[in-house]
Amino acid sequence: MPKWVHLCLVAVLVAIAGCADIDWWENASLYQIYPRSFQDSDGDGIGDLKGITSRLSYLKEIGITATWLSPVFTSPMSDFGYDISNFFDIDPIFGTLDDFDALIVEAKSLGVKIILDFVPNHSSDENEWFDKSVNRVDGYDDFYVWHDGKVNAETGEREPPSNWISVFGGPQWTWHETRQQYFLHQFQVKQPDLNFTNPMVREHMLDVLKFWLDRGVDGFRIDAVPHIYEYRNADGSYSDEPVSGWSSNPEAYDYHDHIYTKDQPATVELMYEWRAFLDQYRTENGGDSRVLLAEAFSSVETLSAYFGNGTHLGTQLPMNFQLMYLSGYSTARDVVSSIDYWMNTMWTEHQTANWVVGNHDTNRVADRMGAHKVDLLNVIVSALPGASITYYGEEIGMSNVDVECTGDSCEDRDGERTPMQWTAGRNADFSQGENTWLPLNPDYERFNVQTERGVARSSLNIFKGMQALKSSSAFQSFKQEGGFSYEAITNQVLQIIRTNKYSEEYRILVNMGNGMEIIDGLADKVFEYVLTTAYSSHHQGQTVDLRERILLMPYEAVVLRWLA
Repeated sequence: MPKWVHLCLVAVLVAIAGCADIDWWENASLYQIYPRSFQDSDGDGIGDLKGITSRLSYLKEIGITATWLSPVFTSPMSDFGYDISNFFDIDPIFGTLDDFDALIVEAKSLGVKIILDFVPNHSSDENEWFDKSVNRVDGYDDFYVWHDGKVNAETGEREPPSNWISVFGGPQWTWHETRQQYFLHQFQVKQPDLNFTNPMVREHMLDVLKFWLDRGVDGFRIDAVPHIYEYRNADGSYSDEPVSGWSSNPEAYDYHDHIYTKDQPATVELMYEWRAFLDQYRTENGGDSRVLLAEAFSSVETLSAYFGNGTHLGTQLPMNFQLMYLSGYSTARDVVSSIDYWMNTMWTEHQTANWVVGNHDTNRVADRMGAHKVDLLNVIVSALPGASITYYGEEIGMSNVDVECTGDSCEDRDGERTPMQWTAGRNADFSQGENTWLPLNPDYERFNVQTERGVARSSLNIFKGMQALKSSSAFQSFKQEGGFSYEAITNQVLQIIRTNKYSEEYRILVNMGNGMEIIDGLADKVFEYVLTTAYSSHHQGQTVDLRERILLMPYEAVVLRWLA
């Protein structure tokens, strides 16, 4: 039997408060821009704010509700902007505050919302706050996490307070000669952790949020949420974390089970504090809801706590990475399992969902699953209820580039951060400069926006078609009178059904496998094809009688529509 997930029944519509009109973020199409790589306006080979502004109309074209920008704040760029030296300004690489204001004006004129990356866990060691803390300036003494360390009973030498290992490998504690104490950094040495047990730190972070809200942003994506708090014993000491068994390398992050440095209860309370601040800002200033997205590679149960409880509201969108774990070998049943893990907790308790396709730290879909499955994943995330989150370039099927790694500034994540491919022209029309900060993918002459606009069933046009459907009544009624279901009707064929109160019904069929699939007696109705992918032998406007049979080619996805 299909796994029906009925969201709001007509008979009890009046009685269920959750069936009110959905807020903008609940069914949004979100799009992540990596600013260095989206559009260069001044020929230096690095993307910037003016470049993004010049391309905002493209986001409108492809049906994007809101875009979130990876960090554009002042930074030494040790971690490409995730090490912030000034939370209140724009790094000159990307432009100026005036450029940012112009971007906001253009975005509002187009109806595209702007979400900023918010990096609260740490700052750069070049931030003035850290310098004040090093020098014990009044009020900043414990602005970061400092500790004397402990003395080895056998050697008499001073050692770090605990055995904690950073996300990037090596100790989380580093000795600072000037201050004569260890400081904590869950990431790079140049990214000291802020101390959120200090009320002044929390006040400073609220100041950061207000500064950018006042400039017109529509929300924030919170970076590295699970790492914000650490557990400290009552006597001020820190306990060692136990060995996990996942790694044999004591210097690797996975070597320990992070019971003291991840997903602490205080982090949940902080999410409630920030949500209350944003809601109060809306009350005082009007406008649409300001949204919080939480980046947390945590269990769905933990994400449920970040969202909220009966008393407090937290982040509207704790980001759901379950579909990013799929591979080229994943079947329809695997997809259903990934969906179930989210829906059985988050939807059951909160009636909220979101589906992330990719990001700046993960190989692109074409590399994780294969180029032939890019369209399949884009169809799936747009067909499911809730918000979809797309990494720039996934809508045209961009793939990773093998970037030669040399020098201190090299990143093993550069392969998924290469310049956006706009045209088949020089530098893919990303930059008019001699060079680009990362090399272009050699396939840009084939996979680019301009070329794909003219190909009927290109990845771009499939993406645009799904965004148009996502904004239709049947796809927006999931918290009102409509419903949806999903199931693996064979090991390789996924079916998603979307309906509304007007007896409009869509069936989305996705063949994840490399073999032809013939399905008999799927429904007692005649349907019309409204969208077909490149591997399909059908075309828009054809009909199919599901009382008989439907044939799906390998890696084919179709959207069928029935209207009573």
